[in-house]
Amino acid sequence: MNELTPALYRTTITHVRRAPVRHRFTYRGYFWYVDVDALPRPPWWLRPFARVEARDHFTGAAQDSLRQRLDAYLAAQGLPLPGGRITALLQARVLGYVFNPLSLFWCHDAEGTVRAVIAEVHNTYGNRHAYLLPAEENQPVSTAKKMYVSPFNDVDGHYRVRAPRPGESLSVAITLHRKGQLPFTATMNGSRLPSSAAQLARLQLVAPLAPLVGAARIRLQGVALWLRGVPVVPR
Repeated sequence: MNELTPALYRTTITHVRRAPVRHRFTYRGYFWYVDVDALPRPPWWLRPFARVEARDHFTGAAQDSLRQRLDAYLAAQGLPLPGGRITALLQARVLGYVFNPLSLFWCHDAEGTVRAVIAEVHNTYGNRHAYLLPAEENQPVSTAKKMYVSPFNDVDGHYRVRAPRPGESLSVAITLHRKGQLPFTATMNGSRLPSSAAQLARLQLVAPLAPLVGAARIRLQGVALWLRGVPVVPR
């Protein structure tokens, strides 16, 4: 697979809720695909729109790099360090703000084979949880739900995740399974764009303040569900 990084993806994200009411919404944005050891450095005047900071992912000391935080996470899971590149699909800070509902990390060995995939989930309450997934890029894999994400879903069930590495296109799907039901599905699709200064500047015009707008839309959809009488599940 062509592993050119960094790259940008113009994304379409869709949430489909099937229970207790049917509800669907879609919003557009953009994501970065990066090598965590070679993060993007656009021209100075665009850097406020493209800051990838280690503190926004995993845990560790303030001075740790993103790679160091990833290596520490893998070690804590009892996995040998992969020894190769780690590529990531994530949103960068825009004017100091970022919200990453989902970030994905592909951990390669020295030969370029993916040995592990990490799905890091953030909720709107400031919590984060990383799910270590098997390296089955082209098949959905299962992982138990561990973190409260939505006020309308408790911590029950398991996710089925399909997360192949991005190529010319991007296609990620996560489905929540619970007691024979599929109450929630989220998909992210997109097309690769060059990570040029011109393209990054254009994205600020067509998708301004993308992380903030995405977070606001998720919260507004929560209000819409509450107004429809969907019961809130306490944290």
